[in-house]
Amino acid sequence: MGKMTVLSLLGLGLAFFRDPWSSYQTRFNVFREVEPVELPNCNFVKGIAMTIVRTMFDFVVIYPEKMAEEGQKRKRKKRGEEAGSEDLEILSNGLVFVSSGLKYPGLKSFEHDKPGKILLMNLNEEEPTVLELRIIGSKFDLSSFNPHGISTFTDEDNTVYLLVVNHPDFKSTVELFKFQEEEKSLLHLKTIRHKLLPNMNDIVAVGPEHFYATNDHYFLDPFLKSWELYLGLAWSNVVYYSPNEVQMVADGYDFANGINISPDGKYVYVAELMAHKIHVYEKHANWTLTPLKHLDFNTLVDNISVDPVTGDLWVGCHPNGKKIFFYDPKNPPPSEVLRIQDILSEEPKVTVVYAENGTVLQGSTVASVYKGKLLIGTVFHKALYCEL
Repeated sequence: MGKMTVLSLLGLGLAFFRDPWSSYQTRFNVFREVEPVELPNCNFVKGIAMTIVRTMFDFVVIYPEKMAEEGQKRKRKKRGEEAGSEDLEILSNGLVFVSSGLKYPGLKSFEHDKPGKILLMNLNEEEPTVLELRIIGSKFDLSSFNPHGISTFTDEDNTVYLLVVNHPDFKSTVELFKFQEEEKSLLHLKTIRHKLLPNMNDIVAVGPEHFYATNDHYFLDPFLKSWELYLGLAWSNVVYYSPNEVQMVADGYDFANGINISPDGKYVYVAELMAHKIHVYEKHANWTLTPLKHLDFNTLVDNISVDPVTGDLWVGCHPNGKKIFFYDPKNPPPSEVLRIQDILSEEPKVTVVYAENGTVLQGSTVASVYKGKLLIGTVFHKALYCEL
């Protein structure tokens, strides 16, 4: 019997002995109910051929641009669903990249038969519009594009590189693009694959081809992945990648998820989804990480955005994990956004900026700010754009 098989059986056996049902309830936060926290000053985002749904709070709704049939349009308008905005990245000039159309095992998708896309917004516009960036490059397969976490790196000559975690055929790659602002396009430069990057979730760029990435699972087999999630096997990790060196720099996570870096580049933040924690690491010159502290929350923490001015963390969260992994349209997953100030201090300040039970916004994954404006994305649903 192979080493991996022995380790797998041992891990599964040990997990069963620690009352998996009780652990499941705690990790998935199955009994959590949301106390609403509203943001009243919100605006519509106008996109290309999109449907707009007005809510009692006047929130933004971003819808898919191209719908095949008029009947499908009516169905979407009635249901209020779209391709999602799982991750987003705001540039210093107010342009926003949005990752849309994620297909992920175990999560709901309303456009499972269509490839994903990268959208662009401009938060400097009075009424921001959404458009799909054209992807060019002869070797890139658009039909299997399945974008997940994204990150940008701006070079000394102001060239903007967009790094995208991609899941073609549910594998994991990083796609490197050059942003061409005038043409409103992404030029595909390179596809990155590595054996230490089998289950990527999120990414933070520290160079054009240099990044930290989270692997949210240990196993590759879908069946074993599901047991890994259910039993809480804390075997996922963080990997540093460069063209010359690839190394695992942290491990032992129960679903490593969002990752980001402080504005001064000295600290790395990692969200551990199922343990409800955010870990803080000191980054060293050789790219290794030293753990400094972690913060505990009563919510499943997803993607982390960092305010480049204040250093505050903005976190998209899932208050009830059961509802996001086992989707029921009659009892939809709620949304929550946290702001963490002074995270390196002995007493960081944590504020619930937005919380909603799923009636308006389902399954928030990311939140980011720009000049007093808040943009909230979701894994498969709408997106909100509000004044703080």
